[in-house]
Amino acid sequence: MQLPDFENRLALSDEILMSVEKPARYIGGEVNAVQKDKSKVDVRFCMCFPDVYEIGMSHLGIQVLYDMFNRYEDVWCERVYSPWVDLDKIMREQNIPLFALESQDPVRAFDFLGITLQYEMCYTNVLQVLDLSGIPLLAKDRTTMDPIVIGGGPCTYNPEPIAPFFDMFYIGEGETVYRQLLDIYKEEKAAGKNREDFLLRAAREVTGIYVPSLYETTYKQDKTIASFTPTAEGVPARIRKEIVMDLDKAPYPTNPIVPYIKVTQDRVVLEIQRGCIRGCRFCQAGQIYRPVREKSLDVLKQYALEMLAGTGQEEISLNSLSSSDYSHLEELVDFLMETCREKKVNISLPSLRIDAFSLDVMSKVQDVKKSSLTFAPEAGSQRLRNVINKGLTEEVILNGAALAFTGGWSRVKLYFMLGLPTETEEDIRQIAELSNKIAALYYELLPKEKRSGPVQIVVSTSFFVPKPFTPFQWAKMCTKEEFLQKASQTKQAICGQLNQKRIKYNWHEADVSVMEGIFARGDQKVADVILRAYQKGCIYDAWGEYFNNALWMDAFAECGVDPDFYTVRERYAKEIFPWDFLDCGVRKDFLAREWECAQKEEVTPNCRVQCQGCGALQFGGGVCFEKREGGCV
Repeated sequence: MQLPDFENRLALSDEILMSVEKPARYIGGEVNAVQKDKSKVDVRFCMCFPDVYEIGMSHLGIQVLYDMFNRYEDVWCERVYSPWVDLDKIMREQNIPLFALESQDPVRAFDFLGITLQYEMCYTNVLQVLDLSGIPLLAKDRTTMDPIVIGGGPCTYNPEPIAPFFDMFYIGEGETVYRQLLDIYKEEKAAGKNREDFLLRAAREVTGIYVPSLYETTYKQDKTIASFTPTAEGVPARIRKEIVMDLDKAPYPTNPIVPYIKVTQDRVVLEIQRGCIRGCRFCQAGQIYRPVREKSLDVLKQYALEMLAGTGQEEISLNSLSSSDYSHLEELVDFLMETCREKKVNISLPSLRIDAFSLDVMSKVQDVKKSSLTFAPEAGSQRLRNVINKGLTEEVILNGAALAFTGGWSRVKLYFMLGLPTETEEDIRQIAELSNKIAALYYELLPKEKRSGPVQIVVSTSFFVPKPFTPFQWAKMCTKEEFLQKASQTKQAICGQLNQKRIKYNWHEADVSVMEGIFARGDQKVADVILRAYQKGCIYDAWGEYFNNALWMDAFAECGVDPDFYTVRERYAKEIFPWDFLDCGVRKDFLAREWECAQKEEVTPNCRVQCQGCGALQFGGGVCFEKREGGCV
């Protein structure tokens, strides 16, 4: 493939590009990247994923918005990612401003800088992007010379820990009101208005827009929130999320950008639905993306053909929170199998529940050499699975493993969480016991001549982080020491099993999980700590080799902020949370009821079995209206 002509266009010299790892991260010009004449557009929008290129290029949301913006004749959307640490150092030493990939123009020259917030541990990278761009880190310090900095993505469902760094946030799904927002910007700019005028009008007129500078928070003596109120007339006290109810009519990138280098998810992504019916009590995505909405089979067939033709990719992946729950999965997979067989394209099926149908599908689409299967019981005991509303029994798990083993798989990954509410030592021991039962099942079911080598069980545990807009938002979180003790207990329990040699165990970093918990439920006081930590050198905190817990603890101490306030204490019933001014469509009284059910170890049926009155019915569609015209009760 011939590269585009980059002569006289690149922001970085050949010498710099040859001195850094993977220079293709910074040159742009990828297949399907959009070039426009900047003199003929009214709005320039720079879309940012605050992590390294390979991670950001794997994110579907960026591709969707990039495609949507560039369909507008008056808008040119470009991209920027966090420079890796080697280039970061060079740019600071040589005063090279951060630039967008398509035009190689400085980010500060744009009208908007849109930053997607997918993971709390990327917050210092947000500051890196602003800093390298020459944009003041604090919104209050910006002038007309600076772009409007707007945040979006799941972390905006509690934007307070990073609110001082943003001019505005877009709450919800991005396909709905951006056109209105951009038109208002054009009108205000043509009228000679300043950024404050634009922000005020946007907050008043555009649903889903949160402008932090237009609100005030007061606190009680115990440091919890007393009130959160607008400071300007006409600004909403409560901001409802934006949501796409007809996914078939929503824009979708049928010609997504194809990178020159291998990225984390190097494949075409076909989004089949949004939302999840299951209602796991620890899962934020399962709440904030309600109700479940599906794309039609015909639209998905068309998209698949267009994307494969437009990219030349060799793999297509189905994207959703729970692919097994898509109503037309069997028909879609049959179509893809026929299409992909002709084109010699692989099919990836993540987020499947392990049942007979799913295993049959995977057996057809995978090579003769089976890859590992993933089970996510989340908890070892049935009691704790009921607490978290996982909807899996041990019988279902073992039956799924049996089907997998007889179907030719011998490698199984098991995912669990440690530190869940009400967890006991017995619950931890049962992680090891369930893993041992699955390993033993392999040898019980298969005679020696039918085994494809020894069974391999990989047990991974993450540490529970309570998230906003979940029933567990009231729960306390374990300390780093408690997490490590639980991991040690799990390891000891696995070592005591008969099949211990067949079971490998690993766990997530405890200090990173604690920090994630602080950011997830923090208020604006945490912003001071994030700023101080960045000034002390914290960056790429999502990468284990760069996370420095000691620097973070120093930052908390210097800012006079107690990290334990956000983690180890249990919230009281009527407490005002930093995110309570947002309406995600799920009512707080529903979440409180689910919190009570968790403590009683009661299971709640999924959305297709019985409506629980969560509040998502207000959106007028999706799973809430599947069974009858009038909707669920």
